[in-house]
Amino acid sequence: MEKQCLECGNKIVGRIDKKFCSDGCRNTYNNNVNKDSKNLIRNTNNRLRKNHRILEALNPDGKTTASRARLIEKGFDFNYFTSIYTTKAGKIYYFVYDEGYLPIEGDYYALVKRKS
Repeated sequence: MEKQCLECGNKIVGRIDKKFCSDGCRNTYNNNVNKDSKNLIRNTNNRLRKNHRILEALNPDGKTTASRARLIEKGFDFNYFTSIYTTKAGKIYYFVYDEGYLPIEGDYYALVKRKS
C-alpha cells in the first residue's frame, strides 16, 4: 500500500508513520490548517507591540503624563492591554507588558513603567 502526502498527494518514501513527502509540504499543510487562529493572534500581538512602543516613546523617564488625543494621534488602541492593576486606593492602572497608564482628570493619562 502506497502512502500519499497529505498536502500534494505525492508518494511518501521513508518511515511508516510519515504523513508528508517533505518539510515544505508539512509546513504548508500546517500553516493552512492554523491560518485563521494565527491571524487573530498575530494581529493582537501586533497591536500590543504597537501600544507598547507608543507608551515607551512617550515615557522615556518612567513617569509622565500624556493627553488622550496625543496617544490616539500616535495610533494607540485603548482596547488592547495585557493586564490591569488595582491599587489599595482603588485606582486602576492598565498595562501593556511593563508600560502602564492611569486615567486621570480631564482627558489625560499618567504613564508609568512597572519596576522589575
